[in-house]
Amino acid sequence: MKKMCKWLLLVSLLTLGTAWAEEAVPEDSVQAAAIQGDAKAQAKLGAMYLLGNGQEKDEQQAAEWLIKAATQGYVDAQVLVAALYDRGIGVKSDVKTATGWYEKAAAQGHTASLAILGKNPVAAGGVAFSYQRMRLNAAKQIPTEYAKKILLTK
Repeated sequence: MKKMCKWLLLVSLLTLGTAWAEEAVPEDSVQAAAIQGDAKAQAKLGAMYLLGNGQEKDEQQAAEWLIKAATQGYVDAQVLVAALYDRGIGVKSDVKTATGWYEKAAAQGHTASLAILGKNPVAAGGVAFSYQRMRLNAAKQIPTEYAKKILLTK
């Protein structure tokens, strides 16, 4: 019974999170701001293309807009672009390029990127840990979760 309650709570939270991410984003204003060079709008437009939210799903378009935002230093876009390169979503898979983007985010203090790179000072001297496995798992979760996070950003 306890497991069932936890499962229902998890499903409802995931559904609620998805509903928030699916709220209508005024796509015309986002696209106009993205074209004008606004990094946050570029990231939102990329997230919209990645999720198929307000735009037809197009991973290449998503990657293009997210790279524009990441190049301007938008940290969430940098992490998302790194994961896209790790997985080959909308871009050719390239671990070296992915690592470069994680390093840019880590340089801004992004803790997950630090951990993915094995540079988390908290884990130093701790038990043996597979950063490669963690990176692969993170690369699977980051695109969807960060795209939703970007869409929810005001």
